[in-house]
Amino acid sequence: MKILQYLNEIVEKKGAVFCILIDPDKVKTGDLESFVVKCRDLDVDALLVGSSLALDDHFDDTVKKIKSLSGIPVILFPGGAAQVSRHADAILFLSLISGRNPDYLFGDHVKAAPSIRSSNVEPISTGYMLIESGAVSTTEFISNTRPIPREKPEIALAHALAAEFMGMKMVYLEAGSGAPNTVPDEMISLLKKEISLPIIVGGGITNPETAKHKVDAGADIIVVGNHLENNWTDNEVKSFADAVHKK
Repeated sequence: MKILQYLNEIVEKKGAVFCILIDPDKVKTGDLESFVVKCRDLDVDALLVGSSLALDDHFDDTVKKIKSLSGIPVILFPGGAAQVSRHADAILFLSLISGRNPDYLFGDHVKAAPSIRSSNVEPISTGYMLIESGAVSTTEFISNTRPIPREKPEIALAHALAAEFMGMKMVYLEAGSGAPNTVPDEMISLLKKEISLPIIVGGGITNPETAKHKVDAGADIIVVGNHLENNWTDNEVKSFADAVHKK
């Protein structure tokens, strides 16, 4: 089964998809193994793997290890063209549509495309939007792009519509790792009403109640990363999964 189809079926079955983002720069090998093994039993639907910086050269090995242990889909969430691994099931083929840096709109994609094709990893074209959160995110700094103002949901909608008209398969609203403010519910609701693409929401989601609010607002996929890197317990992960799976 294609991963995009799998994600859509999870939305139909459970109400929304719960993903955990693993940043190889921030997770120790021993902690990673014990964590990944448990994710499937704790009702995590998929694992995202990626980093804005990629400070070490073990990215491919890390993806291989995660895939061998997880039992659930592993999806690349790349910070650049170098973060491609044949060991993953799919890759979010991200275009940073909220910015105007050509490398992140299309340039890095040209560099990565041959590797993706030879790796046989499923590319999922995704319109990626940085949303103002009250702090400068790593992605904002590295990409040298401005986020969409959080009080301007109509700007986010215009970008999302453009992504849909250009044939992208999903849109991703990103507040940033450890963001002090999450993507506004009003913005999510507006996009849900006006576009037909699945909506991914991540950044600053630090408790199950917030995750549930995002799903109630219209999010189809919830991504939690930084919080669980620092506060992981079986009960915490399962509480997030239960909150996201509203059906």
